[in-house]
Amino acid sequence: MKGLTDKQRNILNFIGDFMDVNLMAPTVYEIAEHFHIKTSTVFAHLRSLQRKDFISRSSKARSISLSKPRAKTRRPNGVCSIPFYEKNGQKAKKEFYYDSSVMKDVLDSRKLFAVRIQNSSMHSAGILDGDIAILRKFSNNVKNGDIVLVEVDGNSELRTFRRLDDDTIELAPSSDSVESLTCSKEDVSIRGVLIGIQRSL
Repeated sequence: MKGLTDKQRNILNFIGDFMDVNLMAPTVYEIAEHFHIKTSTVFAHLRSLQRKDFISRSSKARSISLSKPRAKTRRPNGVCSIPFYEKNGQKAKKEFYYDSSVMKDVLDSRKLFAVRIQNSSMHSAGILDGDIAILRKFSNNVKNGDIVLVEVDGNSELRTFRRLDDDTIELAPSSDSVESLTCSKEDVSIRGVLIGIQRSL
């Protein structure tokens, strides 16, 4: 990538990584958010990459394409792809692009997955219908107060986990319109523990 500044090289690598995982180009806003820069700065870098014939693009959203094939490179630290499940519970054809470097702890991407929320049981906690939940696969170290993904009447819902005694747990919503569920820990399927929310894909 001769002739590129460090920032241009990083943006070009980000575009390629994003396209590898999401099967579409990032928007200018997604690039700006990732690098914590203004959209006007992104436009300037994209124009430079066009002049140097590394990308082509039009005025349409997600129109960026790479002009030159690139060698497979290791993604930046924290950037990973994880399985993504849509509203119907079916695994999507594309994986979900997630930057785990925003988390305080280093997480193994093999233990993560993403689900699109299909109800408003945690509305008061700021988790809305249609949001994408980033979850760690369930293990036995769930703590009181953790928000977990559980199967309730055939649907996947987020609930707050509380252990009442050795055998009984409460799965509490944050919405007054949804009833709390008290049951034996053997009678409920906990799929994962929430670590983050994204509002758009």
